[in-house]
Amino acid sequence: MWARKFVGSILGSRAPVVAPRLSALAPITQQTRNLGNLQPRRRKYKKAQKGRVPVRVGNSTKGNYMAFGDYGIRVKDGLRLSANTIGAIHSMLRRQLKAIKGLQIWLRVFPDIPVTTKGTEVRMGKGKGAFDYWACRVPKDKIIFEMSGPSLNLELAKSAMRQAGFKLGVPTEFVVADETTRQPKKKDLPKTCIPFQHAK
Repeated sequence: MWARKFVGSILGSRAPVVAPRLSALAPITQQTRNLGNLQPRRRKYKKAQKGRVPVRVGNSTKGNYMAFGDYGIRVKDGLRLSANTIGAIHSMLRRQLKAIKGLQIWLRVFPDIPVTTKGTEVRMGKGKGAFDYWACRVPKDKIIFEMSGPSLNLELAKSAMRQAGFKLGVPTEFVVADETTRQPKKKDLPKTCIPFQHAK
């Protein structure tokens, strides 16, 4: 009996629990991606197979059209692009066009594939090599950079993209946004396959 009274007095003397106010919580900070450290936030597996640059044989046009800016650069051959190369091209474009106020640069590819390497004169076996850098597979005719600005003219953009093409190692093409390079509407896209017809 005395135990019940003792427990009841303790429970009755407790102060009520008050939920913290929203203003007392720590502010939510938005994470921004740094171009000097391009890598995915997480991966299911830390290593990946080498793979191949995709060759589009089904009339796919994903990434082949301008989507954001007024000028872009398109690769005319497939390649594997490293994160360091992407960062170097972005820094070069910012440096070449630093006089342009309000310049915007869009990156259309992202390095999400881990590449591993092994040392020279290493014997066969002993597992896969250690992680070296991040890369992405870029198919042919894909636009990798776009940019626009209020005072960016055709000559400056073409000169900057020409310098960017030197760092890629494959033939490139300078693209200007117009009716032919913008993404067409779904009704105007060509049919990707012939409709099935029953034999008579």
